[in-house]
Amino acid sequence: MTVDHRKVPIRPRRSMLYVPGSRGRALEKAAQLPADALIFDLEDAVLPEAKPEARTRVVDALRTRNYSWREKIVRVNRLVSQWGLADIQAVTEVPGLDALLLPKVEDPEEVVAVDALLERMAAPASLRLMVMIETPLGVLHLSSIAKSSPRLVALVVGTNDLEAELGARCTPDRRPILMALSQCVMVARAYHLAVIDGVYANLHDATGYANACRQGAELGFDGKTVVHPSQLEGANRAFEPSSESVARARLVIEAFEAARAVGQGVAMLDGRIIENLHVRVAERTLAMHRAIAESGDALSL
Repeated sequence: MTVDHRKVPIRPRRSMLYVPGSRGRALEKAAQLPADALIFDLEDAVLPEAKPEARTRVVDALRTRNYSWREKIVRVNRLVSQWGLADIQAVTEVPGLDALLLPKVEDPEEVVAVDALLERMAAPASLRLMVMIETPLGVLHLSSIAKSSPRLVALVVGTNDLEAELGARCTPDRRPILMALSQCVMVARAYHLAVIDGVYANLHDATGYANACRQGAELGFDGKTVVHPSQLEGANRAFEPSSESVARARLVIEAFEAARAVGQGVAMLDGRIIENLHVRVAERTLAMHRAIAESGDALSL
């Protein structure tokens, strides 16, 4: 199976909410929340003794509940763990599942092994893979991991684990891990993958959370993983095109098309040169705006 990620339709991933697989109420409530994606968690959020039951709960929820437009992702346990194989076998059988999220990926062979397993199971081509980058080795092997499977569509950064592994201090500006964050964005763009920023754990620090969302968007991330429904609105607003950027994108495309109509390869808009690269950015902005509107959760623009 081969996938050209440049041709994969744009999908909003402004907010990706972790939903603990062991909590039935959370599984129910998630169907009503304005999250672009739901990550049904069988790994860190579930105690070892509760993992089999959590797996059953998640499979049942995916089969019986309507999560509508939301991207449905299951974070499985690592394949080398005692639960990983059973997780993958159970959830892969659920119709409509969008992706598996593989935790603590440090080597491309981890992804290759899961990809091979999915092929043996005759998993549908629509089932994608996402990987978590949350250790120094994961960052060092980014390029190899990014091209390890044609099913791979996204890198998800585990910032808390990464800070802990590095022995770095957690600072408001995230300066100790900025190089790693930028490297994740760089590699994701090089291989046409989505890239999602890590969680902000302090639910009582609204200002810090807003700053982290803004910083993530400025760095180039597509969205943010969140741990509580109260964080969804902030992420959605930070990572969606603003009304100003949408209006500007339309003007860029109109100016360039007008220039081409008279045989010119560049255009001028408000004193700035407009080239093909600016048009591509504008087209992506409008495509994302349309995709969010189709999900029913766009701001009034």
